[in-house]
Amino acid sequence: MRYQCLDEKWTFRRGLLDSLAILQSDPGETVNLPHDGMIGTPVTPDAPAEADMGYFTGDLTNYTKYVRILEEWKGGCVGLKIDGAMMNAAVEINGYKVGLQHYGYAPFYVDLTDYVTFGADNRITINVNTSMQPNSRWYTGSGLFRGVKLCRGPRVHIVPDGVFVQTREVADGYAFLEAQVEVQNTTLENRLAEVTVSVFKEGEGTVFARTKRVIQINAGKEETARLSLTLAQPLLWDAEHPELYRVKAEAVSLGVYRTHFVKEEITETDEAEVLFGIRTITADAIRGLRINGKTVKLKGGCLHHDNGLLGSVSLYECEARKVRKLKEVGFNAIRTAHNPPSEALLEACDRLGMYVFDEAFDAWGMGKRGGDYHQYFAEQWERDLTAFVKRDRTHPSVILWSTGNEIPERGGLNNGYTLATRLADTIRRLDGTRPVSNGICSLWSGLDDFLAQGQNQEQNSKDGLDAALWERITEPFTNGLDIVGYNYMEDIYERDHEMFPERVILGSENFPKEIGYRWPLVERLPYVIGEFTWTAWDYIGEAGIGKAVYVEKDDPLAEKGPWALMPQFMSPYPWRTANDADFDITGRMMPQGAYRSVVWGSEKTYLFSMHPETFGKEEIISMWGFPAVLSNWNYAGYENRPVELVVFSGAEEVELFVNGRSLGRKAVNQEKPMPNTVRFETIYIPGKVEAVSYRGGKEISRDLLQTSRKPAGIRLHPEKTELAADGHDLLYIGIDIVDPEGVVVTDASVTLRAGVSGCAELAGFGTGNPVTDENYTEGETVSYRGHAMAVLRAGYENGTAIFTISGMDLEEKQFVFSVV
Repeated sequence: MRYQCLDEKWTFRRGLLDSLAILQSDPGETVNLPHDGMIGTPVTPDAPAEADMGYFTGDLTNYTKYVRILEEWKGGCVGLKIDGAMMNAAVEINGYKVGLQHYGYAPFYVDLTDYVTFGADNRITINVNTSMQPNSRWYTGSGLFRGVKLCRGPRVHIVPDGVFVQTREVADGYAFLEAQVEVQNTTLENRLAEVTVSVFKEGEGTVFARTKRVIQINAGKEETARLSLTLAQPLLWDAEHPELYRVKAEAVSLGVYRTHFVKEEITETDEAEVLFGIRTITADAIRGLRINGKTVKLKGGCLHHDNGLLGSVSLYECEARKVRKLKEVGFNAIRTAHNPPSEALLEACDRLGMYVFDEAFDAWGMGKRGGDYHQYFAEQWERDLTAFVKRDRTHPSVILWSTGNEIPERGGLNNGYTLATRLADTIRRLDGTRPVSNGICSLWSGLDDFLAQGQNQEQNSKDGLDAALWERITEPFTNGLDIVGYNYMEDIYERDHEMFPERVILGSENFPKEIGYRWPLVERLPYVIGEFTWTAWDYIGEAGIGKAVYVEKDDPLAEKGPWALMPQFMSPYPWRTANDADFDITGRMMPQGAYRSVVWGSEKTYLFSMHPETFGKEEIISMWGFPAVLSNWNYAGYENRPVELVVFSGAEEVELFVNGRSLGRKAVNQEKPMPNTVRFETIYIPGKVEAVSYRGGKEISRDLLQTSRKPAGIRLHPEKTELAADGHDLLYIGIDIVDPEGVVVTDASVTLRAGVSGCAELAGFGTGNPVTDENYTEGETVSYRGHAMAVLRAGYENGTAIFTISGMDLEEKQFVFSVV
């Protein structure tokens, strides 16, 4: 069907809209979609979901828009395609309830044909409800956070997400493709339709392959046209070479089919287009994962769906920016933890080259939070899973499906073994080209009382837990899985390979600080195809799961180690983000990302310091945490106090210089717990500290920390100078607090105020500070470690916009840009 973006100018209100009287009494607020109705609300210590939601609270909200349905569309079909609405979305047209979608992450389509008035304005109202808290283990956001499209087409049309193209084989200079086009006939008569599929190189007009097929679609039914295509000299898609084609499908209704003849009528044509990449996928225990016949190890990171300062709003530019930055560290894969992603993220992965481990659910019939999807799973999983797979199956970036994460049914409860197979089989029916997986964790849940009690007794016994308990209990759950996801269980990879020699294993979640000694294991074992750190990018909610604390060595907490910080419930208000990632929520690389890049082969040297107040203390790091090293050499008041410096390097030796004086060279540590590190102890003296890495006696790289003077100015780093006037484009402006010499003041906490005038708006303003009660939508923040970030969003009008920022006694700065 033909799509029209409806994202411009909706009226947003709080509460349930159930009468025309509310429309008249409450003028609401004009917003452009995608929109998050939660991110601009205050956080409170008594939020029902507490740290799970980053101390945000859900509520009832509604969106209204009047849409003109043209008279000439009469006789055709009209509907809405919604990429995701958080959550319990009730769709109305002119007061009629026409759709209800509980799962906030799944795409869905609502047919409006029988309810619209043609030749008139029609009122669309969508009520959403996130008030049943807690409803998630992380920040969900609220509302129409992925946008809305109006769909229209003839009575015989290609169904939304009804075009699927797959690569059957690439050989002898040809790609052998199969296209499936689903066509729906909403008339009361049987019809014949001619379906044509054409393949173009993305951005070009030349047809590289074309074929057609005539099919019959009976009244009120859907049928699938299956067409074979052969493409000569194909360009293959992979993460290093994201070569894309565009597939155009056309369906022409030929007329009414009556027994042995066709009664010719006026033909009607419908069309649809999708991006497509030619590539093959196989996985086995001998050769591992193979993309286009080449073995690939997945350097992966888990991603939640929010976009930091923007809340849950998903736009192509913020998703593409995320993918670009992850690739710079060395990532080649992401896991959409733990739900269907936005279509914008998948398009960014297609275009920029990033493998996707595409996940469906965090909960099945057994809930993890009282208000989560488990309430609707039994009745709606197949519908939501089908919509998810049909939308995503043409994206070449998607190389692996996941039916769920840490599902309590993994122990067999709630008919879990059968459910696991049914979900996997449903995916294969829709798409047999990709492996199916599931992220399975240890047995901290998912056992009946008898087994759970026995497990605890065994854990407390002298002999310990039965070494094969996990394998025995989860083996039926893995039936139907092509690749078994292991969450945090690297220690049993080799043992399980002996038990299941044909099993392909994936580290579906991994502790971030362990990458140094876990990655060589992944490279060594062919049946382990990669790992996914928790997480690649920081997110709102699960607040503080990655924190670190420092105590005296005789403190009782020191004996407990990481368990002293378990779990996230121990993160008090105003903790907001997980603080466990390679990048903070603004896109600034954290020390964890620097370390990972070195493990993956970067030649750079990264120098960090520990705060002098931690010297000599016991470091307790959450299992999802990372040492609290800082890119800082400003420690006023700690002069002549002992301090530790930490260097990440892939070299053989590192030499440290403090104000030009060498502290000598040290061999780079290659042992647990953190290979590729060197630690130095010295006395804090303001000035410069420099680390130099050597291999074979020759310098390969160096890094510098230096003491700054007091804040004297603001420096802006706009990531581009022009926006498209499409209501969706974004401009990120990095903000540094600098001293008179232009050195970043890395301990600066300066109150900043920002605003935008002209043809854009301030969509988000804040920092990567994981502990804050700031409102990212109000234009005020306190710089964190000398930095802040502004996100500007284009409107729909051409013109100029001006970004202005000021703070303390610092000179006001402006940045002028065009919106065209």
